[in-house]
Amino acid sequence: MSSASSITATSKSPFDSWRSIVISLYMTLVGYGVLVGIPVISTAWVTLLGFSEVEVGRVAGADLGGLSLGAIVTSLFISKVNRRWLVVWGLGLAVLANGLCITVVDYNQVLWLRLLAGFGSGIYTAVAVTSLGASSKPARAYNAMLFAFAFSQALEMHFLPLLSMAGIYWVFICCFLITLPFIRWIPSHAAGREVTIESELAPEAKAMASGQPAMPNYVPWLCLAAMVITYINIGSYWTYIELAALSDQATPSWINQVLVWSSFCSLVGCAFATVLSNRFGLLRPLLVALLTMALIVGLLVNGITDSKLLISVFSFNLLWIFIDVYQMSTIANVDLAGRFAALMPAAQGLGQIIGPNLAASILGLKLGYSAVFIMCSGAALLAMLIYAFLFLRFKNSMPTLAYAT
Repeated sequence: MSSASSITATSKSPFDSWRSIVISLYMTLVGYGVLVGIPVISTAWVTLLGFSEVEVGRVAGADLGGLSLGAIVTSLFISKVNRRWLVVWGLGLAVLANGLCITVVDYNQVLWLRLLAGFGSGIYTAVAVTSLGASSKPARAYNAMLFAFAFSQALEMHFLPLLSMAGIYWVFICCFLITLPFIRWIPSHAAGREVTIESELAPEAKAMASGQPAMPNYVPWLCLAAMVITYINIGSYWTYIELAALSDQATPSWINQVLVWSSFCSLVGCAFATVLSNRFGLLRPLLVALLTMALIVGLLVNGITDSKLLISVFSFNLLWIFIDVYQMSTIANVDLAGRFAALMPAAQGLGQIIGPNLAASILGLKLGYSAVFIMCSGAALLAMLIYAFLFLRFKNSMPTLAYAT
């Protein structure tokens, strides 16, 4: 591998066209729609369908676990199959499952239908994420994606609680179907990229950038494992935060306002992440962000008040996107060929199925939400330890990884 940390493409890749980027960004917002809207969707499952708190964790885990399965399947076929057909199949399954959920309200049947909806959404989302990763500047594309999430999350937090359960499903159906007129904007197959390597290391790393060994094969897999663990925390916290607040001392009207307005912290997170990475690289700010995430999640262990909710949720939204910018950019830097891009939604989805199910099991054992937030905080710390290992292991031998920007 070259001594650089980032790439600039000289080829005319179809993935660099504005049409490809726009449709891919839109598809990621739709595909991750359940993920970012899960607090209000979870509450709707409880209040409108009568599911228990444990059942909500199972259903959320099935939906977001399906996202992981769909992304894994896509990663196996995306280099061999027309991507437009993958999108059609994915959105077709998602539309069918969401449509059936409008009339089917039995828990056991909804559980399987949400798994199917997540599976279709995983196929659909993996194509979009892979297309962004195939652009000449994948880190910038992922940053734009996460920046757009702030607006889509705020819209979901504001409007979804105003809808019936059927209305929520109809929103997802329509958003998927809007893709069809623009299907030709999606490049049908991957195109090879001729790249030139340009060093953009943090200042202290530039002097050490020569003569280093090749990147070990386990590094991108370890990064994906850390992403899974990070999303165990995110999935558990985000699934249950509204229900936990409602069961404690927080004011119901305050909860909704906090969830809506905290979404815009994501904008600050994206901008702040870019500024810091240019100065300190990716891994060191990521370590601080994960440690802070563990602290603000742990803040809720002793109960939720209005002030604690405000601090925790606002900080969580800022750090969630902040952390994702760094995680996705780190994988983009260690995986120049883009082979692992399709597996990022799989890693996120796997964490999302493990997290809510762990939280549901904790609640099933009557340990309460305090134990859930302890588990969330522990997951953030474990992910931090993995990235700390990577930084300490490679800061001297491979500064392009340890100090990549």
